[in-house]
Amino acid sequence: MEPLAIALVLTAAVMHATWNAVVKVEGDRLITMAVVISTTGLLAPVLLLLGPPPAPASWPYIAMSAVLNNAYFLFLIEAYRSGDLSHVYPIARGSAPLLVAAGAAWVAGEHLSPLELAGVIIISIGIISLVWRQGFRLGDEKRAVLFALLTGLMIAAYTVVDGIGVRLSGNPAAFIGWLFILSPMPIVAIALARRRGRFVSHLRENWRPAVLGGCLNLGSYGLSIWALSLGAMAHVSALRETSVIIAAVIGTRLLGEAFGPRRIIAAAMVAAGVVVIATQA
Repeated sequence: MEPLAIALVLTAAVMHATWNAVVKVEGDRLITMAVVISTTGLLAPVLLLLGPPPAPASWPYIAMSAVLNNAYFLFLIEAYRSGDLSHVYPIARGSAPLLVAAGAAWVAGEHLSPLELAGVIIISIGIISLVWRQGFRLGDEKRAVLFALLTGLMIAAYTVVDGIGVRLSGNPAAFIGWLFILSPMPIVAIALARRRGRFVSHLRENWRPAVLGGCLNLGSYGLSIWALSLGAMAHVSALRETSVIIAAVIGTRLLGEAFGPRRIIAAAMVAAGVVVIATQA
């Protein structure tokens, strides 16, 4: 994997874990998510100045990715409503690489070597260990795990769509820019419809962290899509999941969430799987 792509994805991982912590810590996550994505959309037109518009062949992928991203946002909100950041986030992010590997092989003909596949499997085992609690009796966290897995499915779907679309676009910056301009519309409409009078008052009191999250989201997702134009989709997806380690630390240090031996082992396994894939890319 190119050093530039590795640097882009690792930077994106730090940004992504940080803005997810912002969404988790805020009281009304739907409004916060809407402001985060709106901020990203307001900044995105700057990217349109960096070269020609996307090629016509990439527009269906931009539209499809916008839909998948909104499904991702809604599933993520529901997951955070029910579970801890350091539990939900690793499941959502860590379940994606195996799905991306399967989708990329099926749709784009990108196949992993046996060692790369082993790295993805190690990540998956690490994820399963996160939900191992007395014989898989998940109790009150069953809902959180379900929505986290649905979030992971959306991550995998838009990663494959973005990977194909950005390569067809001829200009990654324009592809990213238009995707960010279109993506906020559905979730903002949902937030306004559901919250109505509370939207303005909540925004007035909590706009600073939400705007910060939007800036970080622009950097995180933008860098990840750029990396998809440089490397294989499964490689980028797996390396990006180093963010689970960062999120677990944030959840423990700043949000007061527990970080016992089970999560330490799981985080270490995810990290080991990422290293295996990155070194073989």
